[in-house]
Amino acid sequence: MSLLVTGTIGIDDVVTPTGHANQVLGGSCMYFSAASSFYGPVRIVAVVGEDFPPKFRESFSQFPGVDLAGLETRKGGKTFRWGCKYHTNMNSRDTLFTELGVVGEAPAKVPASYADSKFLFLANSPPAVQAGFIEQCPKRVLTVADTMDLWIQVAKDDLLALLKRVDGLVLNYDEAELLTGKMNSVSAGRHILELGPRFVIIKKGEHGCLLIHKDGICSLPAYPTERVIDPTGCGDTFAGGVMGFLASHKAADHDPGSFQSIRRALAHGTVVASFTIEAFSLDRLKEIKRADLDARFEEYASMVRV
Repeated sequence: MSLLVTGTIGIDDVVTPTGHANQVLGGSCMYFSAASSFYGPVRIVAVVGEDFPPKFRESFSQFPGVDLAGLETRKGGKTFRWGCKYHTNMNSRDTLFTELGVVGEAPAKVPASYADSKFLFLANSPPAVQAGFIEQCPKRVLTVADTMDLWIQVAKDDLLALLKRVDGLVLNYDEAELLTGKMNSVSAGRHILELGPRFVIIKKGEHGCLLIHKDGICSLPAYPTERVIDPTGCGDTFAGGVMGFLASHKAADHDPGSFQSIRRALAHGTVVASFTIEAFSLDRLKEIKRADLDARFEEYASMVRV
């Protein structure tokens, strides 16, 4: 089934306690598409500037199934750039700089050839922009959005309007608290369901994730990796694994938004993210194959099975 992702593609500078990486490929759309491509085709809708290095575009060739027809190179524009420094525990970071570039301009348009997309993931961007993409995908069967603290603070009305139009929402535990005013993640998740979505996925970093669904609750731990190099993009690859699995397992009589479907998809997202954290940028994902994901999934499944 067709999966489409919208979001950012940019150039990152990242400093962690283990080292640093300058001028590397980054952005929510990039991480998501790389992860979901292990499960099937994925379509990208994003915009970069004329300064976007050709070698970065070539990096996508290492992930068969990533369709770049919706990646716009804007004449005269500058590519989104972002830098951060992680604290010792890797659970928090300081943003060093953000240069919006073309991300601060009009968003890319969904190509006509993408209009039949059934699965839509709205990676982190202004809620009003996310809503605009929904209107361009009339045949969608599952729509999931990501958000962040910035939009909760400066565009809450737009976000609340968006939540009435999506099936699922993905956000961090602190963002869930900020949105709802509730410190307990379960209570926050239940409150978000009242705002419109059928389910909410709350990311809790090294403590895994929490699914609050209209038909149940599920909590999964993170995969216990020993090699923690760079957490950047883990949330986006987590989402890519979730949506990639759902899109690849859609059948005529199967509900991709059901509690059981989302629950199993969370395990796949967790496994993909566990590889991402083991290197900077896409470096670790470039090294692995689907067989590596399957092997770690079986290991992870045996850990959580009781």
